[in-house]
Amino acid sequence: MRIKDWLRPGVKIKRWLFFGIFGILLIAFGFTELAVRRVYDVYYKIFYIFLNITGVLVIYISVIESMKSIIALNNKGYIQLSIDSRKMENLIYEKRLLVKGPKIVVIGGGTGLSTMLRGLKYYTSNITAIVTVADDGGGSGDLREDLGMLPPGDIRNCILALADTEPLMEELLQYRFPDGRLKNQSFGNLFLAAMDGVSENFEDAVQKMSSVLAVTGKVVPVTLEDMKLVARLENGSVVEGESQIPEEAIKQNSRIKQLMIEPKDAKPLKDALKAIEEADAIVLGPGSLYTSVIPNLLVKDISDYIRKSDAIKIYISNIMTQPGETHGFKASDHIKVLKKYGGRGIVNYVIANRGDIPADVKEKYLKDGSQLVDLDSKELKSLGVEVIEASLAKIEKGYVKHDSEYLAEVLVDTIMEKKLLYDRKKIIEYMYVSQKIKERDKKSK
Repeated sequence: MRIKDWLRPGVKIKRWLFFGIFGILLIAFGFTELAVRRVYDVYYKIFYIFLNITGVLVIYISVIESMKSIIALNNKGYIQLSIDSRKMENLIYEKRLLVKGPKIVVIGGGTGLSTMLRGLKYYTSNITAIVTVADDGGGSGDLREDLGMLPPGDIRNCILALADTEPLMEELLQYRFPDGRLKNQSFGNLFLAAMDGVSENFEDAVQKMSSVLAVTGKVVPVTLEDMKLVARLENGSVVEGESQIPEEAIKQNSRIKQLMIEPKDAKPLKDALKAIEEADAIVLGPGSLYTSVIPNLLVKDISDYIRKSDAIKIYISNIMTQPGETHGFKASDHIKVLKKYGGRGIVNYVIANRGDIPADVKEKYLKDGSQLVDLDSKELKSLGVEVIEASLAKIEKGYVKHDSEYLAEVLVDTIMEKKLLYDRKKIIEYMYVSQKIKERDKKSK
């Protein structure tokens, strides 16, 4: 090796690391001779003590010189380090505050759940998303059929919602192939499918992907069993498959009378049950009532654990009714269905939209057989449910969605006020830190 190569910063780091290892060996040798062999000769004792002191000195020099080499790398442009003590202090403070945030378990599936998670991660890092695995349509359905794996779509969306990733990475994972044999397939689904192939099971694959993407909180499938949805319509027809149920209900002009899962005794994940036990709040929805929320309650023990939990139970009401599932439903009808499948005590509070939407958007939805969910507060109170009203609707590309940031703010405020009895100063602190993180994220994008 040439002299100038040896003096390159990258090589110098390795050299000083080896120098540090040499110091550790000196200390180990000297300590062993003194403590184990118990050398009694004074001159030998002095020699081995000198070895220990030399070892400490060598390690000290190694650390100092390694740091100098790293700084040299930065100055020469090999790596980019930007150490701002003020920013670092703020980041540490924010992380410490989020770790102290309420323990929230969210249960559901579909785009509604992931939308809410995007806002919730700014208030607490103690989030567990329990996600349905009944999806059998689209790219998820194809992978489920071809590879025999659980559907990755809803889980992928939740992981990305909670992930701390660069915009390009999120865009890549959400990318859908436009043509060929992979047409309409999401790259994120393929990523999770590949992770499933190198993991012990689907749960392990989900945790590995979450680790790679630096997820805030935890995402878990409700069960690892090959769960399938089955619905009996009011006209007596039996429909199989999550994607087929609303379509057949519309086609046959018959509402869902009963929802079931196969296998009936599908076992939940232990992590899901543990999270429910330890939760400060359990949130159901938002999302399709019959095909995203209820399937989780049908998995063995899930409903029992929710009812027995000391957490407050909150339902996030959908803003619009859904053809084939909740056509003509009022907010109270949603609660009645939840109680039917989850039992009494499954919900204590409902957060519902009280605002209106533009006339042109309303007309567009009416043509598709959908309308605003009527907030019948009196009926909800008669069901023993406390109503929290807020203007949650947000129009995005002509579609009505929950305003994820405001919904999360209302949700966390409710949890702190109703369950944790935090003082107003603490709530304001959470809101302030949340706003600062959001602003920084927007700037980075």
